[in-house]
Amino acid sequence: MDLNLGGKRVLVTGGSKGIGRACAEAFAKEGAKVRVASRNPAPDGKFESKAIDLSARGAAEALAEWAGDIDILVNNAGAIPGGDLLKVDEETWRRAWDLKMFGYVNLSRQVYARMKAKKSGVIVNIIGSAGEKMDAAYIAGSTANAGLMAFTRALGGASHADGIRVVGINPGPVATDRLITLFQQRAETLLGERSRYQELFQNMSFGRPGTSEEIANAAVFLASDRSGYTSGCILTIDGGLAARSS
Repeated sequence: MDLNLGGKRVLVTGGSKGIGRACAEAFAKEGAKVRVASRNPAPDGKFESKAIDLSARGAAEALAEWAGDIDILVNNAGAIPGGDLLKVDEETWRRAWDLKMFGYVNLSRQVYARMKAKKSGVIVNIIGSAGEKMDAAYIAGSTANAGLMAFTRALGGASHADGIRVVGINPGPVATDRLITLFQQRAETLLGERSRYQELFQNMSFGRPGTSEEIANAAVFLASDRSGYTSGCILTIDGGLAARSS
């Protein structure tokens, strides 16, 4: 299926690894011109990249200026630490939200203005299924993700008037380096060997976590003309986890 993405200008944040890197690779395979931003860009030089901390004041403006006129923005940068209300202090909470919550909002604001001027563009927000399946042990992340879901729906419900589409993706557990490391640590504690971490996947849907490529493929399709009537909605890719009643 030709997604008609050849020559499209794409900016992916958090694009050095994991889902962000997979998105950059997937768009590039479709012939798009991809730029990536992250705190620590990949050293291979495959994509034009900018080292930037999107939690800093003025970073969104600087990144939008560097990226120039883009057709597609993939907001992906941000990792919020776990912990319940008593464990996550104010400084940690604010620092995490400055990167993910306000990083998405601020960069979207900058890019949206440019897209509005040409009456065309797509914003894809990679959010997280904890925003719909709430977890008190991940309270800062659940709350931020729920907020970004509302942001995506609110903006995407009105953006058609400016010729822009805004969509979201809620990944469940995905086999990123971060998740693998976490399960290796659990395997060492529970099973005595880090190498046995895959045994802990047995209770996941289909007996495994999702892959970064599965999320990226969805992002590419949603950003394409093949999904041109899609806006203000969120696709959950979690193997059915959020749909479970218990």
